[in-house]
Amino acid sequence: MSAPTPLRRWLATDWSQWFYPGPRRVFSADEMTRAGNQPWPRGIDHYVYVNLILVLAVTTPFHRQFVWVWPAGLILGWMALAVARWLWRMPTTRRLNLACYVVGFSVGVGGVLCVKLGGREEIQAQLPLVLAIMTAVLSAWWLLTLFRAQQIEARLRELAEQEAALRLQTRLATAQIQPHFLFNTLASLQHWVDTGDARAAPLLRDFTAYLRATLPMFERELQPLNDEIEMVRRYLAIMRARLGARLEFDIDVPAEPGVLLPPGLVLTLVENAIAHGVEPQLRGGRIGIAARRDGQQLVLTVSDDGPGLAPGWTEGVGLSNTRRRLLQALPAATLTLTDDAPGCVATLTLPIPLNASTASLHT
Repeated sequence: MSAPTPLRRWLATDWSQWFYPGPRRVFSADEMTRAGNQPWPRGIDHYVYVNLILVLAVTTPFHRQFVWVWPAGLILGWMALAVARWLWRMPTTRRLNLACYVVGFSVGVGGVLCVKLGGREEIQAQLPLVLAIMTAVLSAWWLLTLFRAQQIEARLRELAEQEAALRLQTRLATAQIQPHFLFNTLASLQHWVDTGDARAAPLLRDFTAYLRATLPMFERELQPLNDEIEMVRRYLAIMRARLGARLEFDIDVPAEPGVLLPPGLVLTLVENAIAHGVEPQLRGGRIGIAARRDGQQLVLTVSDDGPGLAPGWTEGVGLSNTRRRLLQALPAATLTLTDDAPGCVATLTLPIPLNASTASLHT
């Protein structure tokens, strides 16, 4: 295929930017709410006013109409900045061109009126300066609008990338929820079925319910706390079937339909409590899951009565990933681990939406 000729390139050029310049993208109200909340840079005001005063001082030191030129110049500067703020709030091609054409029309009408009133010589003398100032103002508006539109687009891309990364982390985290737990459970189930053990049927029911509650995690960024607790309840029932009397647990969590959290987060804390607080002990141990309201927060604790945190303990990869997922999804939430003598307590605080209904104290 032959390269396009200069004529074809000229014909293919989008000439609309010559007559209707500005950004092509129009942001929706939701996009502006998400990415357009940057405040107006106050430094622009200072820069404009300082330069405007310098221009007036250089061009009109001995002007016979000095008394009104300075106030008029400062008022026009204030109006130009007001239009700039208007463009900053919604940087669209329509707004930019409306402002430009209004300014051009106003300057033209003002020039004609001055000529009619006998100021032809004054207009001819000041015309180059007026045109230079008008060109500078319109160019500044154009550059500001393009910059603002690119700024919002960049922020929207950044937010989209953060959301995609969060979704990926959620899926990776849910895919890594102790796969050996699944294999060990299936092995126990197969053994009990082969030996005709009566524990096989209850274990199969709990395991099926656990999988039914777990699989939707792969498609969720956040899930209701009630669903998370139900999944944890099924997990603990399976582990108690496997560990027998070595595992005891108690769940006392209020029904909070408005509280959301990253999927599998409480489950990860419970798994860690069993792995470090129950399984290492021959006698086993007890897991406690409780929650209470504290103003507009829900404080949830996962405790065990095991050996507690080891001396020189440092946060592992699993807990670090859990904390990062929590902060990315809910910046107001917190997660801490403390010794409880005996045992360890993981404390999770979750925000309660203002429109959430008051919950009962027991599930």
